[in-house]
Amino acid sequence: MLSDAELVRRCRQGQQAAFAELVERYEKKVYNLAYRMLGDGEEARDLAQEAFLKAYYALPDFRGESTFSTWLYRITTNLCLDVLRRRKNNIAFSLDEPLQTEKGALARQLPAEGEGPEGIVERQELRQLIQRLIDTLPPEQRLVLVMREFQDLTYEEIAAALQCSLGTVKSRLSRARRALKEKLLASGEPFGSSLRQKQGKGGSRV
Repeated sequence: MLSDAELVRRCRQGQQAAFAELVERYEKKVYNLAYRMLGDGEEARDLAQEAFLKAYYALPDFRGESTFSTWLYRITTNLCLDVLRRRKNNIAFSLDEPLQTEKGALARQLPAEGEGPEGIVERQELRQLIQRLIDTLPPEQRLVLVMREFQDLTYEEIAAALQCSLGTVKSRLSRARRALKEKLLASGEPFGSSLRQKQGKGGSRV
C-alpha cells in the first residue's frame, strides 16, 4: 500500500486517483470526528466533504511538516470549531458509548451489562445526562475530549492537529474531565449521589 506521503506527491502531479485513495483512507475518520462534534449525520457529511475539498485545494501549500492525517484533522477541527462558535455552544452531542476518564472511573460507575432491566435503564439515563453535560463544555474542551476519548488520538496527535502545546492539550482535557465530574456530582441525580458516596469512602476519582 502506498504511503500518504507518496499519494500526496502524486496528487501534486495531478493524479486525481491518488487523492481519491486518500479520501477513501480517511473519510470514515473525518466523518466520525465531525459527527462526534456536531451530533448530526447530515451536517457531519457536509463538513467532511468540505474538509476534503479544502485539503485538495490546499495541497500545494502542504509542506509536510506534519503527517497528512494530522493536517487533515487540523482542517476538520477548525471547520467544526467554526460551526460550534456559530451555534454558540448550543449543540447536540451523540454519546453512544461510556466515556473514559483519567482512570476510567466514570465508566466503572455505569451499571454492568446483564445487571437487569433497572441497570439498563440507569445506564441509559446516565449516558443521556453525560450527553447533556458535555454539551455545556466550551468548544475547545469538548474538542480535545472527543479527539482523545472517541478518536483515540494521542496527546501528540491532538497537539499537532490543534497547533498547540502538549501542556495545553492536557490542561484542556483535565479541565473538561473535572468540569464534567463536578456537573455530574451536582446534577442531583441518583447516580450523582452514588458517586459522592463512593468518593466519601475513598473511591476512585472521576
